[in-house]
Amino acid sequence: MKSKTRKRALIALLIACAFAVAITCGLRYATALLKSRIEQALGPESEVAQVVVGWSGIELRDIRIKAPKGWPARDALRAERVIVTPDLIGLFSARVHVPRITVEKPYLSVLRTRAGRMRLLPGLLERRGAGAGVPVTVGRVELRDGVLEFFDASVRRPAHKTRLEKLRATVDDLALPALSGRTRLKLEGAVKGVRHDGRLTLEGWAELAARNSDIRTRLRGVDLVALEPYLIKASETGVRRGSFDLDLRSRVRANRLHAPGKATLSGLELKSGDSPFATFMGVPRRAMVAALKNRDGKISVDFTLEGDLNDPQFSLNENFALRMGAAVAYGLGISLEGIASGIGSAAEGIGNAVKGLFGR
Repeated sequence: MKSKTRKRALIALLIACAFAVAITCGLRYATALLKSRIEQALGPESEVAQVVVGWSGIELRDIRIKAPKGWPARDALRAERVIVTPDLIGLFSARVHVPRITVEKPYLSVLRTRAGRMRLLPGLLERRGAGAGVPVTVGRVELRDGVLEFFDASVRRPAHKTRLEKLRATVDDLALPALSGRTRLKLEGAVKGVRHDGRLTLEGWAELAARNSDIRTRLRGVDLVALEPYLIKASETGVRRGSFDLDLRSRVRANRLHAPGKATLSGLELKSGDSPFATFMGVPRRAMVAALKNRDGKISVDFTLEGDLNDPQFSLNENFALRMGAAVAYGLGISLEGIASGIGSAAEGIGNAVKGLFGR
């Protein structure tokens, strides 16, 4: 009797071992297949060092998507770990739902072209057929301790780089690939500067497919040297040091922008300029220096950005610099009309002299 019991126990143990081996082999095969499918989905320039499949989710380790030729950075995306928590029941439906994706220590590079077009993950989002596939909804994407490098070729060539570090962000209610519906986003991080770092917080929502949005942006203590290309023209007096604070609410409806804001320049010190016509943000440098002395080096101004984003003549950079310059001049009690009139009179005099010389 005991021998039969032992025999049955041995058979049960062998079956259990065989079952465990089968599960292990199957899991390894499924993991290898999943890794291959993920790399295929991310594109030919992608690398995934390891895929770990567990009962609670899928973990991707050391992800890299290389940047295409001509991109200002080596990589479009890197991440130490990506943890995907799937809805297992939803995998059997026509629409896949992923409750949560957590990305640890990501690096992301974004390019704004000379024409003002924003490009993100071009190898993934700009591929032919990238818009096809099974609909996927993501409840939340969370970024932890990330780095974002924003290259802007619309203000300078080579592209001006702004770097965000210690980045934390959440994106809620993301629909792929249609990008339909309202997606909420929140972001905060450190803005790297030449002399000191500042802080950025951003919160709001965007209807990505419809291109509607309502976003609040807040900057505190950002190094003015890092933002110089957005404030002045190449021919104007530059910034030696200073800090920039900004509160801006940007609303876009039917591609029309309305964005009231308040900006504060603190501790502003301009580079020396020998020309009597030297300007900063359209304001004469001498007048700006004199006003800064009378205001303890601090200027606060209100302004509004407005325009049709479909209009090829509308430039957000120029609109921002112009509105800021006008607001600064108004806040200092300086008449831009008087400045323009003086410059116009000088130009007219030069023009008359040229006409006299050439008889036309």
